[in-house]
Amino acid sequence: MAENKKPQAQKKPKFNPYWISGALLIALIAFQIFGSNDGNDDKKITPIEFFQTLKDGDIERFDIIKNTGYVKVYLTEEAKKQKKHAKSLSKGFKLSSAEIPNYIFQYGNLQNFEDDYTQSIADNNLTTIYDNDREENVFADILFSLLPFILLIGVWLFIMKRMSGGAGGGAGGQIFNIGKSKAKLFDENTKVKTTFKDVAGLEGAKEEVQEIVDFLKNPEKYTSLGGKIPKGALLVGPPGTGKTLLAKAVAGEAKVPFFSLSGSDFVEMFVGVGASRVRDLFKQAKEKSPAIIFIDEIDAIGRARGKNAMSGSNDERENTLNQLLTEMDGFGTNTNVIVLAATNRADILDKALMRAGRFDRQIHVDLPNLTERRAIFDVHLRPLKKVEGLDLDFLAKQTPSFSGADIANLCNEAALIAARNNKKAVDKQDFLDAVDRIIGGLEKRSHLFSVEEKKTIAYHEAGHATVSWFLEHADPLVKVTIVPRGRSLGAAWYLPQEAYITRTSKFLDEICVTMGGRAAEKIIFNEISTGALSDLENVTKKAKAMVMIYGLNEKVGNITYYDPAGESGFVKPYSESTAELIDNEIKNIVETQYDRALDLLRSKRDVLEKLADRLIEREVIFKDDLEEILGKRPFDAIPETPSGKLLTNNKKEEEE
Repeated sequence: MAENKKPQAQKKPKFNPYWISGALLIALIAFQIFGSNDGNDDKKITPIEFFQTLKDGDIERFDIIKNTGYVKVYLTEEAKKQKKHAKSLSKGFKLSSAEIPNYIFQYGNLQNFEDDYTQSIADNNLTTIYDNDREENVFADILFSLLPFILLIGVWLFIMKRMSGGAGGGAGGQIFNIGKSKAKLFDENTKVKTTFKDVAGLEGAKEEVQEIVDFLKNPEKYTSLGGKIPKGALLVGPPGTGKTLLAKAVAGEAKVPFFSLSGSDFVEMFVGVGASRVRDLFKQAKEKSPAIIFIDEIDAIGRARGKNAMSGSNDERENTLNQLLTEMDGFGTNTNVIVLAATNRADILDKALMRAGRFDRQIHVDLPNLTERRAIFDVHLRPLKKVEGLDLDFLAKQTPSFSGADIANLCNEAALIAARNNKKAVDKQDFLDAVDRIIGGLEKRSHLFSVEEKKTIAYHEAGHATVSWFLEHADPLVKVTIVPRGRSLGAAWYLPQEAYITRTSKFLDEICVTMGGRAAEKIIFNEISTGALSDLENVTKKAKAMVMIYGLNEKVGNITYYDPAGESGFVKPYSESTAELIDNEIKNIVETQYDRALDLLRSKRDVLEKLADRLIEREVIFKDDLEEILGKRPFDAIPETPSGKLLTNNKKEEEE
């Protein structure tokens, strides 16, 4: 049975001051249309018709209006009864009690007109009265004089209403409410549906965050033993790993008021606004205690102070940070307000912000491992129409170094590819094509290469493949193509093993593999091309890391010049002689591995040429082709993949 609902009383419209301005404007327009227009087209006559009517004695009087150039003509009572003047008697809308003229016309030159009508009245012995004066409209004059002020006041009221958001006065007594916090509040009225069940992987991070939720739900459980509730937790990790999603889950699980905003929301062009918004934010949170404040991308205001000398001493960002530090260290531990923050760059944050008592905990949200990637796939595949028996373990193995956002994008791209091919469900090959599409870009079959260019690209990629096949610590190569993708003219795809440490031998083998493309060009054509630009960038970066960061060079020694916070600025933390040594060692590493690639390819020239010919013929070759030409890999076997049509990884070698 339907529930009977009482009819709601209609709300009366509230008075709006803009109505006055609108009414005055409408009155002005109406007056100009109806009041100043004393007649219509039927009342207009020519000067010749006027003098003829005047000569006939039908005009009782006429008024000459100097400021408009018109003459208003009024007929006698006898003339009004005549048929020829019937049109002059029609009356339209009359705004005032003033008499409406029967005819109007423009007189042209005033002096000539005065001479003509004076002569005509004298010649015909007429008693016609005439008036030569300026027409006055007091109401219009007053309205026109006040109109600019009315418009100015109206515009001012409009701007004030818009900037204040409909409220009078703002936080800290600011008239435009500009110092009020822009945080979005999630409470019992605006529930968040995201929970920890929707956050796949991140088990360690979820455990720490869950403890914070428990703090707010049952504070006595922890404070009864003398413990203090933590004031803040910082979520740190690469982009796309789920920091913001984790915060949304906290909002859904905590069942307490949750204030969410970005670090850039504090930044404003007006001085003092950022600090005012921080004060207002914490004031609102204290009023709704227990509560959670979440600041996304906190590095927008939390950068280390004093590093930018060009900003001056009164930097608005620093003032905002100072206020945030004061608020976090100022409210008591019994207020039950916890601050969550997220950043990709914890190394540049101010040390005062990171000390104990403010952000007591740092929760690292790293890239997902194999098990976590499988769980993430399970979440993002739920809304997709997929084939039965889709192997999630297979997909997880083919996506090393993928973040949660990358996997979500991969699933969406696979669905789009399946729809583009008119499939009823998303299958495994769609995911493989999506990986290629995301990592390498869209295939460009429209590129037309000359025979010589295609041969050069084929030997370049065959050089990468051959060298990697015979080096122990090189990542297994599973696919080689000379089909252009994105900015690359060809690519060699690898499937690296997931490891947390890298040894010197692996660094050197990877550099040797990367230089294999240029070495193949040198051996076959006895000259090199510009196609190895990305290869050179890659090897230079790795060799520099070996020497300057990881201390893997014997001559430079066990020293690192890694400066994550950029504190050294433009000053090198080493002498000129050390800089020269570093340059020489970086060059020596690259050149040594280049010579090593040359020696290996000279000994394997026959299989190099076979592999290049196969690439020219098919454009794309897989594991089966590599084993047929190069034989079984003498080291660890390549991970098996159904149909051998692999996949990928972020260590693609591009041709610029």
